[in-house]
Amino acid sequence: MVINTNESSLRASRMLAESSSNLAKSLARLSSGSKIVSPEDDAAGLAVSMRFDAQISRTQAAKNNVSNAISFSQTQDGFMGKVAKALDRMSELAILSQDVTKSNSDRTLYDNEFSTLASYITNVATKDFNGVSLFSASALSVTTDSEGGTFSMSAVNLGTATYTGLSTSSVATSGGAATALTNVKNAITQLASDRAVAGASLSRLQFTSEQLAVLRDNLSAANSRIKDVDVAEESTAYARYNILTQSGTAMLAQANAIPQSALRLLA
Repeated sequence: MVINTNESSLRASRMLAESSSNLAKSLARLSSGSKIVSPEDDAAGLAVSMRFDAQISRTQAAKNNVSNAISFSQTQDGFMGKVAKALDRMSELAILSQDVTKSNSDRTLYDNEFSTLASYITNVATKDFNGVSLFSASALSVTTDSEGGTFSMSAVNLGTATYTGLSTSSVATSGGAATALTNVKNAITQLASDRAVAGASLSRLQFTSEQLAVLRDNLSAANSRIKDVDVAEESTAYARYNILTQSGTAMLAQANAIPQSALRLLA
């Protein structure tokens, strides 16, 4: 029997310290919702999770870029839809001006509307979206993934001669109306092609946006499996460590009382 070295107390103290440490970790995980509270909990998992976090953020940024490009393309097509109606009316005016029962005075009235609509089309060609020209000759590179990959969105240019030539056309005479009709028909054909190009880009961007949304969800799920705590499992562990801490405290008190029996030998 010894007094200076109480092995039972030392052992109980060590076990209590371990239980207290595990209890603190379990409490931190439950309060934070993460099972990686500090790097030593899972060093490799933390590294992977950090890369996932960065990729998820980049994927969301790319999705935002694509969404803006979709809005750009939709705005583009909205203007072209109105231009199509203007061209339809201009072709109608060109036919009306070729009516043999109309005089040149009547055709002048038709020409006023025709030239106004041609001016409208010219004006539409100058429109922009947040400072970026909607109808330029340059294609736009849209960032489509977290690694900076791009998609070249084909240009739609309403400033070509096919459209601008309408401003010099006139239906003030029967002969001029025939020429104007040819020009308008060419513009309608070109606009149909341009809308098809814009529609193809819009379709591609819609699919890309959906794919990025699915990728973001899958990456988030993978990241969750690495760092998010299983509350049910951790609650069980917390209850276990809590009981061990309480019992360890009680046993340490008992172990500290053992050397007192040596006093009986000294009485």
